[in-house]
Amino acid sequence: MEHFPVMYAESLRALNIRADGAYLDCTFGRGGHSKGILEKLNDKGTLLAFDKDLAAITSSYAKTIELDQRFTLQHSSFIELKTQVKQQCDGLIDGILIDLGVSSPQLDDAQRGFSFLKEGPLDMRMDTNASVSAATWLETVSEATLTKVLFEYGEERFARRIAQAIIIERQNNPLISTRQLAHIISEATPVKDKHKHPATRSFQAIRIAVNEELDELKSVLGQAASVLKPGGRLVVISFHSLEDRIVKRFIRDQSSAPYNPSKLPIKEVDLFHVTLKKVGKIMRAGDDEVKKNPRARSAIMRIAEKL
Repeated sequence: MEHFPVMYAESLRALNIRADGAYLDCTFGRGGHSKGILEKLNDKGTLLAFDKDLAAITSSYAKTIELDQRFTLQHSSFIELKTQVKQQCDGLIDGILIDLGVSSPQLDDAQRGFSFLKEGPLDMRMDTNASVSAATWLETVSEATLTKVLFEYGEERFARRIAQAIIIERQNNPLISTRQLAHIISEATPVKDKHKHPATRSFQAIRIAVNEELDELKSVLGQAASVLKPGGRLVVISFHSLEDRIVKRFIRDQSSAPYNPSKLPIKEVDLFHVTLKKVGKIMRAGDDEVKKNPRARSAIMRIAEKL
């Protein structure tokens, strides 16, 4: 069965694709968005895609889509966006799509260590060439830092208790497996949510820390705005409030002149600081999509256009 990524049709409409344009898919994954973009391009259009996950780059679906001469796939983190666009697309492009979070293949593969429901090594690296896995990170992280990560990145109210339990366990046994960590977290959580596994927030937090996801997101947003052509679209799909908050603030800040009460009214020269305009309201997956793919329930899409 053909795979369609979260908010597939909505994201393609949001990009406002020109048939002869140049586009960028920052998170190739299974290639669903890339295939959809290519279908809307003519023989003069081009698409560049990144993925830091080598498994995505070497997959059978990647090999199939790479046969298209209009398409270029790079094993690269999207924090190298500006450099790659300069090399591959002469510096400016017509649209950028960023689909954040963990892909379905990553979650489904127990050996990647992203899922607390499956037994596997405690890895969680998006890029398996990176040196620091979740197990390595947990070996040396301080209790204070771990507490902060769980609280800030996982919005975990029992962050201190969970961090203490993890530190105590690692003093007696090496932390090596997903279910081992999930059990520690579950035992340390005094109040259970009926609709969410106790390890959900902590696994999210540790994954974000290991992959430096929020820092990379901040970096790529600034780079994206600088390489878009006037009228080009930036489309971002996020899956939790931390990501969405960063995207929301970025678009807001880029869409308005800096507030300075001593310089009211705003003069024309101040408007040169405005680089983007927000397009429409936030979008969420429809009920039909959520029924087919529960992961889509938390997806939020925001759109901005280069001025």
